[in-house]
Amino acid sequence: MRLLLTLLITLLVLLVPTIGLTQQSKQCGESGVWLEILGAGSGELSTDWAGPSYVVWIDDKARLLVDAGAGSTTQFAKAGGKFEDLDAIVLSSIQPNLTSALPEFVQGSLATSRDRILPIFGPDGRGTYIGTKVFFDRLIGEQGAWPEFARLLRIRTLAGYRLDVDEVPTSGKRRWAGYRTENLQLSAIAVDHGDRPALAWRVDVGEIAFVFAGSFSHDKYDLVKFAASADALVATHAIPEATRGTLRETYAPPSKIGEVAAEANVRTLILGQRAERTRGRETLSTEAITKNFKKSLIFANDLECWGF
Repeated sequence: MRLLLTLLITLLVLLVPTIGLTQQSKQCGESGVWLEILGAGSGELSTDWAGPSYVVWIDDKARLLVDAGAGSTTQFAKAGGKFEDLDAIVLSSIQPNLTSALPEFVQGSLATSRDRILPIFGPDGRGTYIGTKVFFDRLIGEQGAWPEFARLLRIRTLAGYRLDVDEVPTSGKRRWAGYRTENLQLSAIAVDHGDRPALAWRVDVGEIAFVFAGSFSHDKYDLVKFAASADALVATHAIPEATRGTLRETYAPPSKIGEVAAEANVRTLILGQRAERTRGRETLSTEAITKNFKKSLIFANDLECWGF
């Protein structure tokens, strides 16, 4: 009897930590297609959210990273993501709040077992704004801030890992669809974000589709067509409905976001990149959005995950 009791206690001691770790390390399910918010903030110093970043999970593997705001490396680890599983990283715009964690991902990646090329896609440059290739060259190029990582842009490691940085055009109305793997297909279109180059991204996994609208302001009809029948549309919630002036020329207000979601007939609308100026005004934003969009509306929070 005493031996049996000892065995039971030992078994419980072994099981309890394992159960705890499992519950804390993953928010998404073990199978299917999931969308996780790593960071729901906008990069402001006044909020305690991580910066904008999203992960698409496919059958328990983190396959796509969308933007890399501050704190997203830590959030990626909390979510249970493995860098070696990523098929690609995509950037919606070259701005500090969307790219600040990239040096950490680059440095940390050298300690992983990744053995294949990692494609990174982002917007090209325009006017005074640099494109994705110049950004990475200034970041980790031979004359960049961290030249010790420059070899990752041109030479594979012994395991076969290298970064392959490419740009997507942000002029014209043409839809880019230049990347597909056995897991997913990527496409992108240019969106208006003031005078700054910006992209909306769509990821198709079989019959499931997510669209990351990024920060858009005008040209809603192009975005409506691009996001048609998507399971989830992720939009930047940067300004309240009453905003006027320059900000409204740069970001879509809640009413326009609702119009796009309704006309595109998306299944779920997720408001990410939530700025300080919109916090506490969720009721007003909801009223403006639901005048047109009647389906599921979610105000994102860090490390929330939804399955589709």
